[in-house]
Amino acid sequence: MSGFTLDLPNTEEIKKEVAAELAPTSEEKTVIAGAVKDKADQIMGVDLDSLAERREFVQVVETFGSDIVRQSQAKNSILQKRMGEFGKAGGESGEVAKGLEELSVKMRDLDPSGLDFTKTGVLGKVFNPIRRYFERFKTADAEIAGIVKTLEKGRNTLKNDNTTLEIEQAAMRDLTKQLTQKIELGTQLDSYLANAVENAKVSGESEERIKFVEEEIIFPLRQRLMDFQQLLVVNQQGIIAMEVIRKNNLELIRAV
Repeated sequence: MSGFTLDLPNTEEIKKEVAAELAPTSEEKTVIAGAVKDKADQIMGVDLDSLAERREFVQVVETFGSDIVRQSQAKNSILQKRMGEFGKAGGESGEVAKGLEELSVKMRDLDPSGLDFTKTGVLGKVFNPIRRYFERFKTADAEIAGIVKTLEKGRNTLKNDNTTLEIEQAAMRDLTKQLTQKIELGTQLDSYLANAVENAKVSGESEERIKFVEEEIIFPLRQRLMDFQQLLVVNQQGIIAMEVIRKNNLELIRAV
């Protein structure tokens, strides 16, 4: 079992990998920037005399990303329960690790390198080292067979667990990828509107329009972005936790 270790995978490295994989690409940012300009221009051009149009813009902002939030929350609720099952103390991974340690101890006990099989004389005849070694080997054989059987069962369970983890993680990654795109869009829109409002103030635009954009669009948009950021952390933590358990399971499977 050379190279086997029970050390957990490096969480910080996994965190960086996850963040990099889920962040919007430069191409996606360019597409988002084009969409943001169009949407911001529509908001700045709102018909202040149309209550229906004003309500439409407000509702769109207030419900921005609601589907992603709802799906993420539902997925996190399910994952929290499953992660508890996967990572609980005394679970299958714990049994496999224990079995590997027991097997290692047994094999060290049976290591013949420390025995002198050439011993002669009276004691050598009475306490024949070769006979004693194989008697001990015979006694340990049944124990080793039991440990190996348990390890094989545990290995299959861990493989099934990893299959489930990979499916769940893929779904969470997809949701989180969509969430990061929403954050990018919302952040760019916030910046664009803030600049547009400042320009409107300089150009003497109506105070009603400026107030509408600041209070009913930008303010709730920033609230949504704060919610998104909090949810992003939760989603990332779920992905990282699954990856840590998956990699730990994989190491145990290889060790078996």
